[in-house]
Amino acid sequence: MGKKVLIVGGVAGGASTAARLRRVDEEAEIIIFEKGEHISFANCGLPYHIGEVIKERDKLLVQTPKAMEARFNIDVRVMNEVLSIDKEKKEVKVKDWAKGEVYTESYDALVLSPGADPIKPPLAGIDNKNIFTLRNIPDTDQIKEFVDNNKPEHAVVVGAGYIGVEMAENLYHRGVEVSVVELAPQVLGPIDEDMAAIVHNHMRSKGINLYLSDGVKAFREENNKTIVELESGVEIEADLVVMSIGVKPSTKLAKDAGLELGETGAIKVNEYLQTSDESIYAIGDAIEVVDFVTKEPAHIPLAGPANKQGRIVANNLSGKKEKFIGTQGTAIAKVFDLTVAATGNNEKQLKKAGIDYQVSYTNSKNHAGYYPGAIPMTIKIIFTPDEGKLLGAQIVGYEGVDKRIDILATTIRFEKTVFDLQELELAYAPPFGSAKDPVNMAGFVAGNILNGMVDIIHWHELEDLSKDTIVLDVREEVEVQLGKIDDSINIPLNSLRNRLDELDKGKEIVVYCAVGLRGYIGARILMQHGFKKVKNLSGGYKLYKEIMNDKKKVLNDCNTPDCDKLNTASNPEEGQLVGKQLADKQGGKRIKLDACGLQCPGPIMQVANKMKELDEGDILEVIATDPGFTADIGAWCKSTGNKLLDTGQGGHNFSATIQKGQGRTVIATENTKNKKTMVVFSGELDRAIASFIIANGAAAMGSEVTLFFTFWGLNILRKKENIKVEKSMMDKMFGKMMPQGSEKLPLSNMNMFGMGPKMIRKVMKDKGVDSLEALIGQAKLNGVRLVACQMSMDVMGIKKEELIDGVEIGGVASFLSDAEESNMSLFI
Repeated sequence: MGKKVLIVGGVAGGASTAARLRRVDEEAEIIIFEKGEHISFANCGLPYHIGEVIKERDKLLVQTPKAMEARFNIDVRVMNEVLSIDKEKKEVKVKDWAKGEVYTESYDALVLSPGADPIKPPLAGIDNKNIFTLRNIPDTDQIKEFVDNNKPEHAVVVGAGYIGVEMAENLYHRGVEVSVVELAPQVLGPIDEDMAAIVHNHMRSKGINLYLSDGVKAFREENNKTIVELESGVEIEADLVVMSIGVKPSTKLAKDAGLELGETGAIKVNEYLQTSDESIYAIGDAIEVVDFVTKEPAHIPLAGPANKQGRIVANNLSGKKEKFIGTQGTAIAKVFDLTVAATGNNEKQLKKAGIDYQVSYTNSKNHAGYYPGAIPMTIKIIFTPDEGKLLGAQIVGYEGVDKRIDILATTIRFEKTVFDLQELELAYAPPFGSAKDPVNMAGFVAGNILNGMVDIIHWHELEDLSKDTIVLDVREEVEVQLGKIDDSINIPLNSLRNRLDELDKGKEIVVYCAVGLRGYIGARILMQHGFKKVKNLSGGYKLYKEIMNDKKKVLNDCNTPDCDKLNTASNPEEGQLVGKQLADKQGGKRIKLDACGLQCPGPIMQVANKMKELDEGDILEVIATDPGFTADIGAWCKSTGNKLLDTGQGGHNFSATIQKGQGRTVIATENTKNKKTMVVFSGELDRAIASFIIANGAAAMGSEVTLFFTFWGLNILRKKENIKVEKSMMDKMFGKMMPQGSEKLPLSNMNMFGMGPKMIRKVMKDKGVDSLEALIGQAKLNGVRLVACQMSMDVMGIKKEELIDGVEIGGVASFLSDAEESNMSLFI
């Protein structure tokens, strides 16, 4: 007979120990004691069964006692609780709850896998009948039965860790209004506050009420409801309360046996997972581990490490010595449409451990941008400021997050650097990734910082800037109209080299763009032109805006019960259904608009054009595939006096429901200037496209726009067919030498004997970007004035009849008059 091994507790750690031990030792006598009725179940799937995402309860049962006994020849004793351990006699006392008997069992080796218990603080009223905790199958059954039978309208989830956030989502899916109470200033402790801001904004957009930096003071019952009293004085009425404030290691059995506990209060083990008694091992949520990054003691209750520990203990019991070298806390969670993941240490942990670090942010799409459905993810990496050794990483995005966090977790595990991230050769095909994967890009950006290619500044440092600092926005004008950092000045990146004289070389300059890439390019331009004090805003305006919105608790401009329904719609289709009900209720028409496949500012322009056809009070339901659409449409509604009722996201589609009028309008004054003018001097395709994109974007924002075409720019307006007009020989020669119409325009760079324009037009078509001809047509519809310079026409021998319809003929005075009334003038 082989060694007799007793295992206390099943689930991840205990069950994996038993299965592995049998595979390596057929002779061992293995007995598992489980005080509950389930030997192995999916803890992480419990909230999803309550939300009916996992409909069949049996799918939560990973392994049944009978199946385990049959396959592995293991004695599985459910409803048997180990009451005590006698180390000297090497035996345990067990109570068989089914028979009501107590007995003893000897062992050669003992494995403790008792798990952890939910924290239940001694608060007044915490034992009320509709207050639950979630840790196992019976807890799940109780909560689901309560929801099924009582149809609660409002639930309070106390605690916003992984289980708490998942419970909030799943109760929401059951039609329950949910409030989340969290003592910390953020949800999901493993990520930092800047990344959590993105999650907060997303949860609020779904209608989840967040009470952060606030704790529960007490509970009381009133009229079959529970009143949740918060430390701040706020009271929340709830039909259901789920306590999810964390877990504590189950150590009573070990402590009573005289086994040593660690600094964290969990069972202390050595690198072989032995306790202070070499015959007793411990694994899973009950033990204290070594933090892989800081090398300090930690309590990190995760299923992945527990399974690995079970395998290691089994190997050690069979004589195959193996060490457990620590836990880095790799974890991932679904938060409605978002995926949130982390690995290694966050900033809070590194500060506590006294470890120096540097941070960088990147924003990359999950796969090639030209392949349909590309959606961005925000990646934050933390690394040492000297060699760039990766210490931690966090990602918030939609798709492809799991793949990237696993690559970063592997990098940390093998103690590699950000420069190693640059060298990784990762799988690429347009539907799955990019030639420069988001992980590679994170490495490139961090490497540039360490190599001194750019100095960066973070969002929280902006408030400490001196008054003399120049904050330079290098985004395009149409982007600036949708929001900017206070007191910043705008010089679009493509104009920066020609406008350097507008900047003071003696002052500090902070450059920013949407996500950091154009800011980096702008910073490099400045640095190479003699500007010495230049910094790029890491993460760009997008991250800054998420954090500011979170601090201000910005919600959609929607304050009616009907809008609440819109805000809590689980997908665009549901939002449109509620939007229809709202439109019917208010007597307005309901119009649908499909703006899919268009990139910024295409969807906004489509909305602006469609709104012109609607009557006051009508509702427009829009679906787009541009991830920035939901943010842009909010800014557009505010500036145009329309009311944003709802935004949402489902799959690759982003939706908005807008009511014409009904919003806050900007009161005009005598000094208000809302005109834009542009001189279009160039006759090159790329510059012509840029001109009309900016013009259409400005027109969509409600501006009066004038494009003044002079010299080579006149070719953009020429008709493609030959028009019979009287011309001199010189004029005819000019006409033959110049491109005749927009379809014949060359590129400013990479023209390649006419191949370049054909390639760029194909790329534009593939990416859903309108052609130049379509942009010109939209400009006409948007009321953009197209003015041809009379003097230039005379010099170049172009007649009015040769120009496309809708073009006005004017002189410099006409243009200067418009420019005088404008708040923006560009020369392209």
